[in-house]
Amino acid sequence: MKTRRRVERLGLGLLIGAIVFYSLFPFYWAVVTSLETGSALFEVTPLPEQPAWSNYANVFREQPFGRNILNSVLVASSSVAISLALAVSAAYALARVSFRGRGLLLFTILGVSMFPQVAVLSGMFELIRGLGLYNRLPGLVLAYMIFTLPFTVWVLTTFMREIPRELEEAAIVDGAGPVTIVVRIFLPLLGPALVTTGLLAFIAAWNEFLFALTFTLSSEQRTVPVAIALISGASQFELPWGQIMAASVTVTVPLVLLVLVFQRRIVSGLTAGAIKG
Repeated sequence: MKTRRRVERLGLGLLIGAIVFYSLFPFYWAVVTSLETGSALFEVTPLPEQPAWSNYANVFREQPFGRNILNSVLVASSSVAISLALAVSAAYALARVSFRGRGLLLFTILGVSMFPQVAVLSGMFELIRGLGLYNRLPGLVLAYMIFTLPFTVWVLTTFMREIPRELEEAAIVDGAGPVTIVVRIFLPLLGPALVTTGLLAFIAAWNEFLFALTFTLSSEQRTVPVAIALISGASQFELPWGQIMAASVTVTVPLVLLVLVFQRRIVSGLTAGAIKG
């Protein structure tokens, strides 16, 4: 029996190790490649013999990459903040208020989030151009909300359904209105869910490429995915892979740090709706 348990633990350990290796190896290789240049890029080495730190400096020197990072932070943060603010009120109505067509409305919201971006690209382009937001950051915020808002509404509605109705009924007896109930009762309870949903929506907005490529024209208004894609070398056949990897690592590290900082809240948010209280 003990031998069998040891074998099972060993197999589980090997499986976990394989999953960790599979997940982390691409990022490790991106870091290694970002520190190489010239012919060293085509040599397989575990660590660069002469780290080319100049790749990171060149990324910021040859294009307004710092401005692009700031653009991504502003656009992703704004779209997520607006989506969460709207999603909390919408989730309260969908989860707590009974009205005809509520189920159909929820499935419609879910269906909107399933549309591929290219299917709505032309319509969004006409809308943004008509509003005078082309090549402007507010235009990207509006465009990103087409996938961040349905996602946040659907997820927060699921979490809000699990909050005991006794809390809401007690607040109503005390004379609290819907706004007070949402702000003072539901928001503190939805803290982990808001962090989890907001972080996932932020990552989606941070990595978005198609809308950012279509709705921006100047390099000063581009976000980091477009800026990385447009990094070019001396000719179209000589791409500076070291700089491209350096830029990729630069924009990936903040996301990794965010996940590590909010790790406990993310786990709490993901498991909050698993058990009905």
